[in-house]
Amino acid sequence: MVQPFSPPVAFLVYLALVAVLLVIAGAAAARGAESELKNSIYGSGEAARAGSAAPGYRPFFLTAFFFAMLHLGALIVGSGGLTIVTGVYIAGLILSLVALALG
Repeated sequence: MVQPFSPPVAFLVYLALVAVLLVIAGAAAARGAESELKNSIYGSGEAARAGSAAPGYRPFFLTAFFFAMLHLGALIVGSGGLTIVTGVYIAGLILSLVALALG
């Protein structure tokens, strides 16, 4: 049985509230006249380059993956006791982080 103040119920209430606010905000928003300048890529006083402006997430991915593994490993080790299994897990975590750092 679902409790009245459980997280799934709170999420559904929040989702309904956000949907109502989205409909109200969409109806109250001012409509502007269409122009070519609204759809052009222009900012900071100069025209944008023809190529891609952002390099993408590939250079950032290894760093993000390293810290994700590190934080999840710390969470798992911190929630467990000091056992042999935890030591094996820490050793595996160290090896995987070194392998990831070395590429």
